[in-house]
Amino acid sequence: MVNRSVMVKQATLKVEKLPTIEDAQFALDNCLQNDVVAVAEWDLVKPTVEVVEAAIPTICLNLEELKCFEAVERQYEHYGVVFHNCLAIEPSNPAFPTHKGLTVLMGAPKSGFLEATFVRPVNCMSALVTSSQRLVLSAYDRDRRLLTQAILPGANLANSDSSIPPNTLLSITANDIHSVTFCAFDGQFTLGDFRFSF
Repeated sequence: MVNRSVMVKQATLKVEKLPTIEDAQFALDNCLQNDVVAVAEWDLVKPTVEVVEAAIPTICLNLEELKCFEAVERQYEHYGVVFHNCLAIEPSNPAFPTHKGLTVLMGAPKSGFLEATFVRPVNCMSALVTSSQRLVLSAYDRDRRLLTQAILPGANLANSDSSIPPNTLLSITANDIHSVTFCAFDGQFTLGDFRFSF
């Protein structure tokens, strides 16, 4: 009688993905770092295959290269977004603290309003917001039909009696978002950590 042993071969394949902007300025990550491992066992009926699913690439804008009081419009167009009525500031008012870094976005010159239009549709968008009053984030499709909204119900200034902390995350998810607006109805607000994914 011949003693047969089970022969096992294993291969590892690196799957690459675009990186996020957090690791490199205005660039997507270079590598997903997920491994796809396929194990074929010749003497078994069924090979085993394990696939680790890739994460969706997310773009997070680095606002630190903007100058204080710089009008922001097409600076991030090559990453997929154009802003309207937007100004970069380094808040001097302690009621509007930054989450990280020194620079945030603010609706100006028209107070209380900011719009972002995406070069190609996105499915998810978020930002950290601090506002002097109720703030509405609205998402629209190509024909300017309202898709969804997220609402900051009241002011969340630092050192106030608000139950909502400053730099609260507002996010929206919908298919084919072409633009978003932030509206605080003539109030003041700041945005940081502006992110979106396709």
